Amino acid sequence: MTVLPISRHGTTRPVTSRFHVVLPTRSAAAPELPAFVTDVRPGLTDPAGRTAMAADLAGLAGALVPFDPGGQESLTVAANVLRRTRHLRVVAGFHAAAATPVYAAKLAASLQRFAAGRLGWRLTVDLDPATARAQGDFLTGPDRHARAGEFLTVAKGVWQGGPFDFRGDFYEVAAGGFGPPLSAPPFPEVQLSGTSPEALALSRRHADVHVFAEGDDLDALVPELPGLRHAVHLSSLDHVEEYARRGVSEFFVPAEDVYHLGEHLKEQALAG
Repeated sequence: MTVLPISRHGTTRPVTSRFHVVLPTRSAAAPELPAFVTDVRPGLTDPAGRTAMAADLAGLAGALVPFDPGGQESLTVAANVLRRTRHLRVVAGFHAAAATPVYAAKLAASLQRFAAGRLGWRLTVDLDPATARAQGDFLTGPDRHARAGEFLTVAKGVWQGGPFDFRGDFYEVAAGGFGPPLSAPPFPEVQLSGTSPEALALSRRHADVHVFAEGDDLDALVPELPGLRHAVHLSSLDHVEEYARRGVSEFFVPAEDVYHLGEHLKEQALAG
């Protein structure tokens, strides 16, 4: 975490930039070994856990387990990462068709209890059509954002206790809701993305953080999302200060860039 001085309208104020590492979701294949050799090295099967532990020790703010259709299941990886770390906030990426909102909320509530409220959600809405169909999801067009809105409404509703009733176009709940202790932990921080009018409207209703891609027109989009924190995925740390001056406070960097991130933070600390 580093603090950057940001000048706006002739004034300077400190803005805290929070860095998150994007964790790997695939493990290397086991090596071919002779029958009499047993390989007990844990690193080969848990690169996400090893990376997260390093990020936790380095004092980074968080880690993202991205939704990866061909990789390991993100909520399961997030559970492992939460178990192996003490302070790191861990965001799991998944799409709304992966589970019912009630089940997703119950799973998250259980994880929150065991991890001191460190779990977040990155809800993926705009999947490539072929990828979506391969996941069993045939919903298209604006209905995807409408379903995501109902998903989050239901998940938040049952979390607050019962009886909770809901009837929408995609989900129905009758006299649902969690009692203590499931209702006690904080609801996961919600991260959303996208630049379409539907995506921006969804973020205004439900997001805590809106995540941009490099190249998005932040000057036009940030004013559309008042009250939210803004994030961006970086391909280079050279642009951190530029994005910070445009209202971005959360930065996601690839796992292989963690060393360079450490050097960047050290330089910022020495400069400040």
